[in-house]
Amino acid sequence: MAHDLPLTLRAYRRLSAAAAPLTGILVGRRLRQGKEDAARVGERRGFATVDRPRGPLIWIHGASVGEVLAVAELIERLRALHVRILLTSGTVTSAAIVAKRFPPDVVHQYVPFDSPRYVARFLEFWQPSLALFVESDLWPNLILASAARRVPMVLVNGRMSPRSFPRWRRAAATISALLGRFDLCLAQSEVDAERFSALGARDVITTGNLKLDVEAPPADPAKLEHLLTATRGRPVIVAASTHAGEEELIAGVHASLAEKFPSLLTVIVPRHPARGEAVARALQAAGHDVALRSLDQLPTAQTAVYVADTMGELGLFYRLAPIVFMGGSLIEHGGQNPIEAIKLGAAVVHGPHVFNFADVYAALNAAGGAVQVEGEGSLAAQIGRWLADQTARQRAVAAGSGVVTELGGALERSLAALEPYLMQLRIERGAQDA
Repeated sequence: MAHDLPLTLRAYRRLSAAAAPLTGILVGRRLRQGKEDAARVGERRGFATVDRPRGPLIWIHGASVGEVLAVAELIERLRALHVRILLTSGTVTSAAIVAKRFPPDVVHQYVPFDSPRYVARFLEFWQPSLALFVESDLWPNLILASAARRVPMVLVNGRMSPRSFPRWRRAAATISALLGRFDLCLAQSEVDAERFSALGARDVITTGNLKLDVEAPPADPAKLEHLLTATRGRPVIVAASTHAGEEELIAGVHASLAEKFPSLLTVIVPRHPARGEAVARALQAAGHDVALRSLDQLPTAQTAVYVADTMGELGLFYRLAPIVFMGGSLIEHGGQNPIEAIKLGAAVVHGPHVFNFADVYAALNAAGGAVQVEGEGSLAAQIGRWLADQTARQRAVAAGSGVVTELGGALERSLAALEPYLMQLRIERGAQDA
């Protein structure tokens, strides 16, 4: 296999093999940063911490929370076919989400570091029957070793961002050697499909964005009732999945709006909950009365900003607030997924940097189902209009819901494209049962 690889991948394989002894240093630093689970660091070296289920096994890999949640409904449909699932990801937050949101028979492991030795150990133990890679997390050794073992590989919900595409075009031989190992590429949009084809993917089908078919996030009824009681009679807005640099802007928006809506409560949900205390301190230093959810605090009548720094509770806050600002969009992060908020009846406002969900936001904006703003002033103005005009807000909610419904269907199209592989697994299972 190695002789047909471009020089870049041959060099990568040698360097990643030579660097394996240094992973202890990397793990130590990541442990101190809270980015690794001390009890499961062996998984990063390919050591399994649970037994392999019997029979055919579908291995699904997603980088982090967004990718894992994108395939939640797909996993449910595969489980209904009595196929066992191994789900890998690379972040502590995604592992926590899997533990909270997925059935216990979905086996989660951390993806091994991309060293040939660790990858070989991982594949030797798990021996997947089919590998589904989600979106764009393409680790060279993982892909090359899977192909060498003749594991069928499919890229699902494939996305190639406008940032990544020109970079990969400059390394055309490298990306072509990786994408060419996939049996099938299921792309989110026609644009993504064109980009994957241009970069060397062999069989590309546009199936749509699986995130449009994901069920709305759940909410604990008792916790929701406590929040509703604590905020009754107050206008509430949510800033969801915010990143560094955005919370200060949201605080400015709150201060501006509080002049007209003095009982306003602003809920900030940091994308990374570990930042919660630092966000709260900064807001308090700016003169805001702040409550912190990770300390089991509920907002009081005096609370101006509620920092919801917990995992897996966005469903609570989307149900609490009729207006949601989607974070990661006032800075050049690329925006966060607006679909869940829309499915739970929120009017959505966002900044200009939404290239991670460009097609979805373009459709929403065109239909009036979401509104783009350029900064703090226009964000405050738009939220103020919706707070004052419930009819206008409801029009945005209805338009957003219509777009999400119209763009749905990716789940069924993806399952149809996967059917030949699933049929082979059913044959294998039948032979084993016999």
